[in-house]
Amino acid sequence: MNLRSLLSAAMSVMMAFGLLFASTAFAAEPQPWQLGLQDPAGSIAEKATSLHNMLLIIITAISLFVLALLVYVCVRFRRSANPNPSKTSHNTVIEILWTVVPVLILVVIAVPSFQLLYYMDKTKDTEMVIKVTGNQWYWNYEYPDEGVSFDSYLVDEEDLGENEIRLLSVDNPMVVPAGTRIKLLVTGNDVMHSFFVPSLAVQIYSIAGRINEAWIDVPEGTKKYYGQCNQICGVNHAYMPIVVQALNEADYAEWLLNAKEEFASAEVPSMTLMASAN
Repeated sequence: MNLRSLLSAAMSVMMAFGLLFASTAFAAEPQPWQLGLQDPAGSIAEKATSLHNMLLIIITAISLFVLALLVYVCVRFRRSANPNPSKTSHNTVIEILWTVVPVLILVVIAVPSFQLLYYMDKTKDTEMVIKVTGNQWYWNYEYPDEGVSFDSYLVDEEDLGENEIRLLSVDNPMVVPAGTRIKLLVTGNDVMHSFFVPSLAVQIYSIAGRINEAWIDVPEGTKKYYGQCNQICGVNHAYMPIVVQALNEADYAEWLLNAKEEFASAEVPSMTLMASAN
């Protein structure tokens, strides 16, 4: 292969990487042949990813240690090398070790686990509220402080536009201001659904007659975060994706202004309920 061919191949590889980066720089989505978790977005996702990586190291070390013990026992105590087996039934040191060491490992795992659980429960420190309602088979997003409510449906494959993703793009994403802590009030109208956005590390069930709380802190930057319902909820379970669109402050204010006009005729469930109660 001559120098020109090498340069041409190198340029092709660089262009491929450039196209890949361009398509994923402004979106958090699953990738072909992906291994591991999606890149974390927000403090919850970062803490969850850190815990996942620590657990991966621990379980790998345990698995290798057990494998080494099995290999040692198979070789050391095989019939040809050990024709007269030992009659030992107790070993105090070993019994203490196989009790104490697993307890210490569980303590090491428990401390960051409980820290993350309590951190995920801090919904009172949020800056805005969005109500999420699961339906067969679409999502409804309500901004109770703004009087805005709209439905979010999957974009059919034949209607996909440029940079839209098959089975993941929606007509009306949940739009949020970047750099904001958001409380999610999640409920359902029929069967059980699950609001799951991997890159934001949020997964919470929507159950009819019950409101579950969660929160996300969306990082700075204009970006889309993709998710799906991962609770088997019926024949169209695979066709109710989730898109969280983060915008900067100015763009979000403009979107909100347009949303109040576009969805002005939409009935806001919470407001209707409050009016009937009064």
